[in-house]
Amino acid sequence: MRFSVYQVSRKGGREKNEDRMGYCYTRDAGLFALADGMGGHPEGEVASQLALQTLAAMFQRDCKPTLPDPLRFLHEAIVAGHHQLLRYATQKALIDTPRTTIVACLMQGNAAYWAHCGDSRLYMVRGDKLIARTRDHSYSELQQTMSQVVPMGDRFNRNVLFTCLGSPGKPVVDTVGPLLMQAGDRLLLCSDGLWGTVSDSEITDQLTSLPLSDSVPELVEQALRNGGPKSDNVSVLAMEWEGVENDSGSGIQTTSLGEAVFASTIQASVLGTDVSPDELDDAEIERSIKEINEAIKRSSQHKKS
Repeated sequence: MRFSVYQVSRKGGREKNEDRMGYCYTRDAGLFALADGMGGHPEGEVASQLALQTLAAMFQRDCKPTLPDPLRFLHEAIVAGHHQLLRYATQKALIDTPRTTIVACLMQGNAAYWAHCGDSRLYMVRGDKLIARTRDHSYSELQQTMSQVVPMGDRFNRNVLFTCLGSPGKPVVDTVGPLLMQAGDRLLLCSDGLWGTVSDSEITDQLTSLPLSDSVPELVEQALRNGGPKSDNVSVLAMEWEGVENDSGSGIQTTSLGEAVFASTIQASVLGTDVSPDELDDAEIERSIKEINEAIKRSSQHKKS
């Protein structure tokens, strides 16, 4: 399979960036994920990092090089991240649990599957049209949906969620798929720092009219401008699907990878051990990407020999 990826994360006007994102892949499957640590609770950056690490670790363990049930995997991996947060809070004797939203997309064969908990979103565009968007687990979005059926009163604050990872109750995880992909389809994962100040129509227009390398940074800058001095963290991970058999183009091409090769920009921990809460900084991301490229090169050379 071949795909192109572009990602940007900016701190905005906040004291620290609690968003985390990344992707990992094998020869025949790819996982893209973004998490937004929640303010008002301790260690939001730890929550988002733990959630992504758990996803990546389970993907590495189970995807050999495909998954038998992608939707089940997404649901179980996201819930496992929730349990890691509860475990972390217990180990650290925290009064409150770190919490995060999460959205993840799995590409396998020529199909896409995705899941989310909270209000981090996925957008899918084809041509110049918005084909799909996740529905936030917020009271405001629920109220908007219900208002089409029965009259509703005052609107809720959009930031009030009824589920997330790390909360005392069992998280609500919505899953979608399989949805067959066509060459040129684009998927965008983002934190609420983007969609909170940039409309769905603007996101769609930018994503469909410009290359990812232009549209993604422009969307992020637009969100920061609209948000002003107190802008939220803004994180965007976008992917353009080029196909399963496509060997041309400038994106990541996985056909030459061996069955045992796993590449990731997410720091994956070994399941059953403590997950390091260290932040994934730019240097670590660059090291991860370098390791991916070296793994691809070694696999390609081994295949030719």
